[in-house]
Amino acid sequence: MPVLEFGPAATGLAAGPGLPAAGQLDVWLVRRAALETAAELLDLSELSEPERRRTASFVRPADGVTYASAHVALRRLLGAYLGLAPRDVPFVREPCPGCAEPHGRPAVAHPDPPLHFSLAHSHGMAVVAVSRTVVGADVERLPRAETVEVCTPALHPGEQAELAALDDAGERRAAFGRLWTRKEAYLKALGTGLSRDPGHDYLGADPHRRPAGWTLLDLPSGPRHNAAVAVRGAAPDQVTVRWVPPTALHAGGTVDLDADGTVGVPVAVPAAAPVPAPVPVGVTTRVSDWGA
Repeated sequence: MPVLEFGPAATGLAAGPGLPAAGQLDVWLVRRAALETAAELLDLSELSEPERRRTASFVRPADGVTYASAHVALRRLLGAYLGLAPRDVPFVREPCPGCAEPHGRPAVAHPDPPLHFSLAHSHGMAVVAVSRTVVGADVERLPRAETVEVCTPALHPGEQAELAALDDAGERRAAFGRLWTRKEAYLKALGTGLSRDPGHDYLGADPHRRPAGWTLLDLPSGPRHNAAVAVRGAAPDQVTVRWVPPTALHAGGTVDLDADGTVGVPVAVPAAAPVPAPVPVGVTTRVSDWGA
């Protein structure tokens, strides 16, 4: 059972700010550090005291390592974009949409030009989305049949109808997984989370019925998870999806914002067609070998 401790500071920093261009959405996928070596290699020195306490609070060691991996990656990524040491990234909470108190969406304190991010993690994997506009991200392990059965009645009527029309149980689970990650990504972008009724908004397979003023993208995320991003406004001009290498989470590790991988061909889906699979519209996917 790994025990994560406060380790030595990482030494590598970005040479300078590298904010994404207007219309650019960067998505970073993060694998949980290996449980066998997490205590030795995973560097928690840049995390805040609350983050380290949260890491230690999980009952299951795997969940603590997932949380720590996600937050180390987040700080190093944002530090690279802003040209700051990871521990110096200035996090704040935006006003809550419901009560205006400062416990809404996490944000970077007043950068100019603006930099928005969203972090999600689930069962060994994390997603970090970074953009110049408001963004929400979610990742979920592929749902079990019981999860689909329990959660479907809480969905929008249109979403329920789509799922009911699928006779094959495997197809229904896959469709529910894509739908649910879109919904959580959208609610995170709003800043409400699940305090907003999940049946209020349609996030199903028909892009034309989804909330106006938002773009929803299903992301490639490996065989065991679904992932999605919600972006305020029109579809980004470019979406780049990359994996963070495991060594970037180690002591002395860095994140290369220009890291190359295999460059995929943008996939254009006709506007009138439903989106049948977790492939985003107009996305360049750069997937490195160690993330496959």
